Amino acid sequence: MSAFSGFTVNSSIFVLSGFPGLEQHNPWFSIPFSSAYAVVFLGNCMILHVIRTEPNLHQPMFFFLAMLAFTDLCMGLSTMYTVLGILWGLVQDISLDSCIAQSYFIHGLSFMESSVLLAMAFDRYIAICNPLHYSSILTNDRIIKIGVTILCRSSLLIPPAIIRIKFFHYCRPHILSHSFCLHQDLLRLACSDIRFNSFYALALVICTLLFDAVLILISCVFILHTVLAIASREERLKSLQTCVSHICAVLVFYIPIIGLTMVHRFGKHLSPLVHVLMGNVYILFSPLMNPIIYSVKTQQIRSRMKKWFSLRM
Repeated sequence: MSAFSGFTVNSSIFVLSGFPGLEQHNPWFSIPFSSAYAVVFLGNCMILHVIRTEPNLHQPMFFFLAMLAFTDLCMGLSTMYTVLGILWGLVQDISLDSCIAQSYFIHGLSFMESSVLLAMAFDRYIAICNPLHYSSILTNDRIIKIGVTILCRSSLLIPPAIIRIKFFHYCRPHILSHSFCLHQDLLRLACSDIRFNSFYALALVICTLLFDAVLILISCVFILHTVLAIASREERLKSLQTCVSHICAVLVFYIPIIGLTMVHRFGKHLSPLVHVLMGNVYILFSPLMNPIIYSVKTQQIRSRMKKWFSLRM
């Protein structure tokens, strides 16, 4: 008997698909996913702890890194209970209210991460292109204002579309494509007029993610132009090394988003497992990789972690 039998379209309960057709392998899938969430949790907590406890790291660059680690930690926590719940056989369905809340956090945190990456690009631009005025431009007061702006931008732009989902009529089977709730996945099941949500979501992506990506690209061009004008090869390499970790963080954030968008828009003929895979990459790849990137590529973080671990051996 199907797990979805007896399910009525008028209920407010939605079924999470997980890995359709591979349910018998869920115990095996739970091993890499549990390991990935453990790295997300421990890695980002460690970054936050090192920055908080080391006075030498109380600089604008590391304040923005702390915001990035906090965002990644929240992203992992917002999806962990449904993803691992399905793989462990504890969760199969989710209420509409819980689904809306999870969707709000997933999309809001994505916009927040994009904003933080833009702030980090601005920090690197000032540090390399205008180093003499770095401390006068990025003052503590200005950093606080940037942080508040990022938080407001990420939290206040989502509700106009998310709140409307609560009042949609869902006449199709309430079977979600992933192990978590996405705005576009809920729209697919709605039989109400979704034009506002579709246009608003598109405009939001263009005005936030695309706009941020363009500004980050422009900052990279200016940084590269400044670095290439430096006479000393050693100084050029040193300047570029300060940007390597940020460039990697930008790539691991935007590439999964582009991949998921392409699959949703043009991959309707693809296997459902491809959609599931891209959805999980979108959710987990950036929170998983950022602690590794900054631990390996940022000399200050790497040295502090080595010192921290050596004292506990």
